[in-house]
Amino acid sequence: MIKKLRQKFVLIAMSSLVLVLVIILGAINGVNFYRINQEADSLLEILADNEGHFPEFEKEKPPKDNRSFSLKMTEETRFETRYFLVWTNPSNTVTQINTGHIAAVSSSDAQEFADRVLAEGKTSGYLEHYKYLVREKDYGRLVVFLDCHSNLDTMFSFLLLSLGIGTLCVLVVFLLVSVLSQRAIKPIVESIEKQKQFITDAGHEIKTPLSIIAANADVLELTGGTNEWVDSIRNQTMRMNSLVQELLTLTKMEEEQRVFQFSTFSLSQDVRDAAESFYILAQSAHIALTTQIQEDIIIYGERESIRKLLSILLDNAVKYAGEGGWIRIQLRMEGKVAYFAITNSYEDLESLDFSKLFDRFYRSDQSRSRMTGGYGIGLSIAKAIAEGHKAKIQVRREQEDGICFSVAFPLKEKKMEPEVERDQ
Repeated sequence: MIKKLRQKFVLIAMSSLVLVLVIILGAINGVNFYRINQEADSLLEILADNEGHFPEFEKEKPPKDNRSFSLKMTEETRFETRYFLVWTNPSNTVTQINTGHIAAVSSSDAQEFADRVLAEGKTSGYLEHYKYLVREKDYGRLVVFLDCHSNLDTMFSFLLLSLGIGTLCVLVVFLLVSVLSQRAIKPIVESIEKQKQFITDAGHEIKTPLSIIAANADVLELTGGTNEWVDSIRNQTMRMNSLVQELLTLTKMEEEQRVFQFSTFSLSQDVRDAAESFYILAQSAHIALTTQIQEDIIIYGERESIRKLLSILLDNAVKYAGEGGWIRIQLRMEGKVAYFAITNSYEDLESLDFSKLFDRFYRSDQSRSRMTGGYGIGLSIAKAIAEGHKAKIQVRREQEDGICFSVAFPLKEKKMEPEVERDQ
């Protein structure tokens, strides 16, 4: 539990950090790309409006552009900008080419670029690292190409640099959080350990007076004969013993140091034995119990714990199926897992909170739980056993009046020889 708590703490902290970094870096790089696009569009508009020439620059009155992140014109802009132009007639035949403002593009290259742009039918966009603008004119079309290679390289370099720094920050914070997480959850760990220790100590301390009470009840029965008060004392003592045992079992299951004694055994045989042991009890309550068990399903786990899990789920089904209800037990192979499911009728499904069924002491109907003798701990123990075997335990509503508990036991990839069955 403590290990999972620490992992969850680290996961939440790192997820929050990564989310914030993604938003920040995405916003910065997005704004950077938008700014480069805006500046390129401004240059293309100026060149298209002036037939491929920059207007005369006046220090007092520079060319204006009202768009955000637009080009800030200076006297050097015309000399820094690399571009080429292609003029066509209305039938898209090239009539003039100007490559005097760029050295990397020849006239044939310029014509090829223009043909590709006009064939696509777009009026603006990127072609390789050139941004272009197609402007309709009285004589046909003017296609302006602007070299954005330098700006795009700078943008991608900044993107890679920011991603690298962001990744480094994530790794550093991960190391710090991993080291400091133990200190951060230390108060919670201490509280959990004290709770476990209290349950263990209290359980052992309670056993002694319970034994004395049970012995006194036996003496009262011998001296005064059987009566309802002695029976009540004995019943309540048995219930208290059962509660203490379940609490101790649950505490033991949740300890990280808990070592299961794994071996291979037949789950099919154990499910069949468990069903047979509850068959008479179900029959006395007029509950129809049916089984569908696939043969020769072998799993690797602690057999006694798995039997305890099966007993808990079956006992729960018999208690809550209701007079004249039904129970269906299934065991089958599904891929690489052994799938066990027990479905039973339930009189008041609307009162159940399915998200809390595995919580300690959860009981949807207090009065009915007292009648059945339940404390709401059994399912918590079943969950702890399943998790200890890396199995997935779930609960869901089945049709209109049924509830289904299922456990998916993982199988080892290598072939496992079944344990020799002992006489039960």
